[in-house]
Amino acid sequence: MNIDLIINASYFVVAVLFILGLKAMSSPVTAKQGIVWAGVGMILATLVTFATPGMKNYVLMIVAIVLGGGIAWWAGKVVKMTDMPQMVAIYNGMGGGAAAAIAALEFARGESHGVAVTALAVLGALIGSVAFSGSCVAFAKLQGIMNKTWRLPAQNAVNIVLALVAVGMGIAIIRDPANTQLLIAFFVLSLVLGVILTTPIGGADMPVVISLLNAFTGLAVGFEGYVLGNPALVIAGIVVGASGTLLTQLMAKAMNRPISNVLFTPITGEAQGGTAITGTMKEASPNDSAAMMRFAQKVIIVPGYGMAVAGAQHKVWEMGKLLIEAGVEVKFAIHPVAGRMPGHMNVLLAEAGVPYDIIFDLEEINGEFAQADVALVIGANDVVNPVARTDKSSPIYGMPILNADMAQNVIVNKRGKGAGYSGIENALFYGENTRMLYGSAQQAIADVIANMKTMEG
Repeated sequence: MNIDLIINASYFVVAVLFILGLKAMSSPVTAKQGIVWAGVGMILATLVTFATPGMKNYVLMIVAIVLGGGIAWWAGKVVKMTDMPQMVAIYNGMGGGAAAAIAALEFARGESHGVAVTALAVLGALIGSVAFSGSCVAFAKLQGIMNKTWRLPAQNAVNIVLALVAVGMGIAIIRDPANTQLLIAFFVLSLVLGVILTTPIGGADMPVVISLLNAFTGLAVGFEGYVLGNPALVIAGIVVGASGTLLTQLMAKAMNRPISNVLFTPITGEAQGGTAITGTMKEASPNDSAAMMRFAQKVIIVPGYGMAVAGAQHKVWEMGKLLIEAGVEVKFAIHPVAGRMPGHMNVLLAEAGVPYDIIFDLEEINGEFAQADVALVIGANDVVNPVARTDKSSPIYGMPILNADMAQNVIVNKRGKGAGYSGIENALFYGENTRMLYGSAQQAIADVIANMKTMEG
């Protein structure tokens, strides 16, 4: 049988597995199955690569697979769920870096590919380098290594100038791909551009940035796959690029912010607009909080990154089960950008065993807050801040939020009195119907549970 026919047929199967896997990952019920399908597709694509005529360096390939697979297996075993966003960021960066490295190797070989293919190699190198260095910055921010945002004078002008210079260098490389000094300068500038673009962006916008860089990586991989004539890379790149682009658009829509604003007018904690908030925060004890929820008819729980940091999802569900056993209707409300990555809260709740049928997104649950006796907000901030509806001078004005403030009573669990991750003061904390339950979510909810168990119906 023709080996080329077998290889092409295998790549077609790989494409189907990738698409089916991605589709399955869109639902928590089938996500694990989708991961398996996509993993089988990747194994098949790797095996086909070994069978490709003219392939060499088998020893190096095997060593790379063993090292990379070993590191990934170890990292997957030890990573905490709260650290998953930064793992996604750095893995995404590795994909962009790999695409840029492929382009660099092709240029180093000095082979003639024609103008069109060389142009795709240059595009892949530029986009991949930006995705790599930008993802490294995103990782550093999420990991707490880089705690500040750095913004240059005339930041947007610097971004534009650097981008134009990089494009100009790319055009020059298309004309003279053998110019080593130009190639080195091009890659260095592309890496610097990724850093300069990402460092001013604060934590509130980081989920969108990760998604956008993911789309960049997909594009870069797709371009370099075409350069190499590798269908698997082209397919994987197109799927990742398209899904990443759609996810970025959905994330931006969920924040009611154009993607251009995320990149060029980021929300940071350094300088915030908005009307000054008056009033005082009123504290509630664990016993008060337990009584309010235990004798309620309906409780809506809004988890945020504070719950993730404390690893309190299991305690939260333990409390939820106690309420359900007492006849209280319990629902969970998830904002599209809750946490530091799309789906972060859903994954944490699924890990704790919360049934999928009581977890609702913003559009499904928002109309029910007015009928809820208690809204329990655990470590969430911007996604429940009512100034997004009322204060046109606020940086988050117009962002769709969960209407927690419309519940009859609001309990906010928070470690302290400071502003949230974006640095914007939250008017919800000062509401007449709001009570603050201070402390780490793990301990605070444990105290609520202890008090709840002493109460009779």
